[in-house]
Amino acid sequence: MPTKILVVEDNWDFREILISILHAIGYEVIEAAAAPEGIEKALAESPNLIIMDLGLPGMDGIEATAKLKGHPKTAAIPVIAYTVWGEDFKERAMGAGIAEFVPKTSSPQVLREVIGRLL
Repeated sequence: MPTKILVVEDNWDFREILISILHAIGYEVIEAAAAPEGIEKALAESPNLIIMDLGLPGMDGIEATAKLKGHPKTAAIPVIAYTVWGEDFKERAMGAGIAEFVPKTSSPQVLREVIGRLL
């Protein structure tokens, strides 16, 4: 069974780039454009990993991660913060259960290495 990654990203361009990168590596991808949809899909699909934008409208990615970490079905799923938010949010994100913090300006290779460490 292929490794399943949930991408929660409201920006269509960034979401499509991420999906292309992940498909090229060989992952199955589930996508969500908002935090509530991402939580719903995580509960329904049980992905192996979640890549979460922090700057989501309404419920941000930090709050969404805290909700996922508080649910027994999703608590063990590693979450990568993929964001333009700066280092000043890193401590808050890690406190919510984010496993890794990857800036959107990072190369696909950096993302691939982080995913490899977490799976």
